[in-house]
Amino acid sequence: MKRQNLIILAGLIGLLPLNAQEKKYPERAPMTPAMTEYWLPQPPVVTPDPIPSDAIVLFDGKNLSQWVNSKGAPAEWTVHNGVFTVKKGTGDIQTKQKFSDFQLHLEWCIPEGIEGESQARGNSGLFLQGIYEIQILDNYRNETYVNGQAGSIYKQTPPLVNAMRKPGEWNTYDIIYTAPTFKKDGTYRTPPTVTLLQNGILLQNNTIIRGNTPYVGFPEVKEHGPGPIMLQDHGDPSQPISFRNIWIREL
Repeated sequence: MKRQNLIILAGLIGLLPLNAQEKKYPERAPMTPAMTEYWLPQPPVVTPDPIPSDAIVLFDGKNLSQWVNSKGAPAEWTVHNGVFTVKKGTGDIQTKQKFSDFQLHLEWCIPEGIEGESQARGNSGLFLQGIYEIQILDNYRNETYVNGQAGSIYKQTPPLVNAMRKPGEWNTYDIIYTAPTFKKDGTYRTPPTVTLLQNGILLQNNTIIRGNTPYVGFPEVKEHGPGPIMLQDHGDPSQPISFRNIWIREL
């Protein structure tokens, strides 16, 4: 080591207390359970049965007062015996209220004895924010293109499994949806995502939705705000399907 470096090192050593290596510092205070506990804010109490107490009931079995057609006029689908059924040729229906993030529950039934095959059998659709379609279709022993079967993000992502009940039995959809956010240029800052269970079975697991869901062409991204829940009057020649017990929780 050079003499100059030795002199510098000696000076530095001289700045330290002689007993620096012997000095004892307090140990960290022992952890207690209370150090990692907090009590406020308390989550609100929600009673779960038969419908969550904080849910917005979109169909109560009596009327379609929460729904309109695409032009804003009263929905014309048929209400009977606590359910409502697609009235073909009257067009799609959508909720009056618009939503962003939500938990949605609905039940749907393919009529017993339905005829047709592939996309021409019990076809409808559930549109999140009126834009992103979750397919509704009879896929009980009825094959079709996989990104167009029940539980798919239409023309994008197939379901993980086929969880269809046979015609005449009710299917449930339980959905957790996170709405997109947008950059100034109109592209996604964060894309929409969806988790979907059909009949209690996971079909989509926090799946990214890449854009709208057109029948022809690829997904496109267009900036939007809150939107309605929309149900499709598809127009296929098979018998119309029915819905019941629809509620939503804003998140």
